[in-house]
Amino acid sequence: MHRMNQTAAMALLLLTGFATASFADTGTVSVVFTKGGFIVDVGGGQGVLTFRGKRYPFTVSGMSLGLSIGASTSKFVGRALNLRRAGDLAGSYVVAGAGGAVAGGAGGAQLQNANGVILQLSGARIGAEVSAAVGGVTITMQ
Repeated sequence: MHRMNQTAAMALLLLTGFATASFADTGTVSVVFTKGGFIVDVGGGQGVLTFRGKRYPFTVSGMSLGLSIGASTSKFVGRALNLRRAGDLAGSYVVAGAGGAVAGGAGGAQLQNANGVILQLSGARIGAEVSAAVGGVTITMQ
C-alpha cells in the first residue's frame, strides 16, 4: 500500500511538471532602440509585447563595453519565447555580438533572461556604427 502511494505521488509530480511547462507561451515583440558612444555605448528605447491578445508596453536600457564607434537606431521585431505571464519579459539580458551599420543595415539578436524568456529579434538599423562589444540590456514593464 505504501509503495502504491509513493508511485501515485511520483506520477502526480511528473504530471504537474509537464502541465507547468505546457503553460509557457510565445508573444511578439517590437522595439525601437537608440544607442551611441565611443568605446562605451549607452542606449535606450521603448517596445511593446503582444501576449495572449493584450499589449504590454516596456522600456529598454542598456550599455556595452568594447570596440564601438558611432550611433544608430534599431527597429527590432521578433518573438518572446517561454512566457508564462507578461511580467516574465522584465529583467536583465546579457548580449554578446558584433555588427555594423552605415546609413542602414540589418541586425539581429537572441537574448535570454533569468526567467528563461528567450527573445529572438531582427530588424533594421539606421545610422553609422561599428561594434564588437559585450553588454547588457534591461527591460522594465511600464
